[in-house]
Amino acid sequence: MSERYETGMANRRSTLGAEYVAAAVATSPAVGGDFQQLLTEYCWGGAWAAGTLEPKHRSLVTVAILATLGRLEELQLHTRGALRNGATADELTAVVTHVAIYAGVPAGLQALRIANVIVDSSTD
Repeated sequence: MSERYETGMANRRSTLGAEYVAAAVATSPAVGGDFQQLLTEYCWGGAWAAGTLEPKHRSLVTVAILATLGRLEELQLHTRGALRNGATADELTAVVTHVAIYAGVPAGLQALRIANVIVDSSTD
């Protein structure tokens, strides 16, 4: 594989967890099987590999975007990733509050509910 792919896999595993990534790659469907490679190279090996933002800040931006778009399954995944990348419960609350102001209270409330479940489960 390419260097970009290897960098992407390292970033992806670091943020989402090696177990999750291994399962995602292993269960690539017959239709769109190359999607995992594309995702790894361009998302995780491109945008996530750019040195401008720290992984924690990139995670918080991602949480805000996913909350705004209502992409709840990905929001759960990336909320866990944000914690893995060093974000705190207070930082997640600040991001969700910002989402509520700029994207609407319902989006903020959904994100807050998800963040609370994820944070509570990570402290068990």
